[in-house]
Amino acid sequence: MDAAAKFSTDCRACPRLANFLDEVKTDYPKYFAKPVPPFGADHPRLLVVGLAPGMHGANQTGRPFTGDHAGILLYETLYKFGFATQPTTVHPDSIFPNDVRADAKLKLINCRITNAVKCLPPGNKPETDEIKQCNGYLRSELAALKKDTWILALGGVAHKAVLMALDVKIKNYPFAHGAQYDLPNGLKLIDSYHCSRYNTNTKRLTTQMFEEIFTTVKNSL
Repeated sequence: MDAAAKFSTDCRACPRLANFLDEVKTDYPKYFAKPVPPFGADHPRLLVVGLAPGMHGANQTGRPFTGDHAGILLYETLYKFGFATQPTTVHPDSIFPNDVRADAKLKLINCRITNAVKCLPPGNKPETDEIKQCNGYLRSELAALKKDTWILALGGVAHKAVLMALDVKIKNYPFAHGAQYDLPNGLKLIDSYHCSRYNTNTKRLTTQMFEEIFTTVKNSL
């Protein structure tokens, strides 16, 4: 999928991912277990790009970064910097880890969240061909952004997927936490380590480090 494409939750373009989601749906009938759509404002000033849905997070709830550990720091930070109406993402009656529902009261403000790969990959590791196949959806999302919109890439895979979707040379924009780039189409890219459980538990990414990223974005809007 090289060209821009309209997203559909019925997409089955990647056989390995489609078959895996079928298996997950059998094991967890209440789970969303489909390609997860973006969430947030239609015309954001900030687009957050993650890697892919988590098994008991977005794959369960149908909303990016909702239901598992990775979303805790992200949404708390979005709320602190005025990009979300509340810091919590799940319905108060949710029971972790397998009976979690997204809280419909949560809204994003001038912000949108998406993933480089829209389907849950086995072992949280999408294959290169799957990233490329899904890239047309990201291409469409980026094409809809206004000039001077910030793109926050969470991790190296998201970083490369953004650059691939924009048809720019990846080697000219190396990934590094805190790296900032003015892209040829007028968009702005900033990198962060992914807010995964592993990265936050090992202090590879601290709350202060993450908030510094958002301070940079907020101060330029």
